[in-house]
Amino acid sequence: MRILIKGAGDLATGIAYELWLAGHEVLMTEIAIPLAVRRMVSFSRAVYEKEAVVERVRGVLTASLQEVYREQKKGNIPVMVDEHANILWKYQPDVLVDAIMAKKNLGTSITDAPVVIGIGPGFCAGRDCHFVIETQRGPRLGEVIQHGCAIPNTGIPGNIAGYTIERLIRASADGMMEPLAQIGDVVEKGQMVAKTGGVPVYALMSGIIRGMLQEGVEVTKGLKIGDIDARIVLKNCYTISDKARKIGQGVKAALLEGNQTFSEKVRNGCIHLR
Repeated sequence: MRILIKGAGDLATGIAYELWLAGHEVLMTEIAIPLAVRRMVSFSRAVYEKEAVVERVRGVLTASLQEVYREQKKGNIPVMVDEHANILWKYQPDVLVDAIMAKKNLGTSITDAPVVIGIGPGFCAGRDCHFVIETQRGPRLGEVIQHGCAIPNTGIPGNIAGYTIERLIRASADGMMEPLAQIGDVVEKGQMVAKTGGVPVYALMSGIIRGMLQEGVEVTKGLKIGDIDARIVLKNCYTISDKARKIGQGVKAALLEGNQTFSEKVRNGCIHLR
């Protein structure tokens, strides 16, 4: 299938990776200045570095459909700067996945593609999309919802090794991002790990820096700019998380459900296969 994914952060990347493994043609769209904290495992990094390798896959910045098709033929995942995913109308995907993770629907419609999948809070199956994938950690993570909505956003990050809110590194002031600790560094509670707008930002717990925004980005006070993992496993900084993989597997399961709908539309003449 031809699949368009809105967003190219770490969860969207986990989805893209699972779909790439399954042999689908994937295109991802991003904003001009990505704010993915776990940037080493996000294809959004291709926006400012031209390409981003995540595990076995290469994401490549593209500017036209011709470039998109060329990179797909090479086995890569093309990434386009397209804040509103306007390429949708030319690309005409069989499946649209909204993985922006804005905690609300920013404009995706159930009529945007034959199969539309919303990721996480803000989406209701049957209203905004055909399927919703649950993103809250716990027994329902990755669940395919065919009727109803995802669990509402609690504002509290998932528990990892006994820590929730302490894991987050947030901007202390509006202004330019200045990381003082790098992804993979081990830090102590109370250590200065960054400056935003010239104001120090301190770690709320000890652990390894699993994510940190790139230098020079303009941020606002309270924005998530980093992530600390108490487990202190370096590999976790450079590999797709178990959460992202589970969500990606949920998307693949939704595609199996959507295949029936897709096939029915083909038989009814609503879709003409390329």
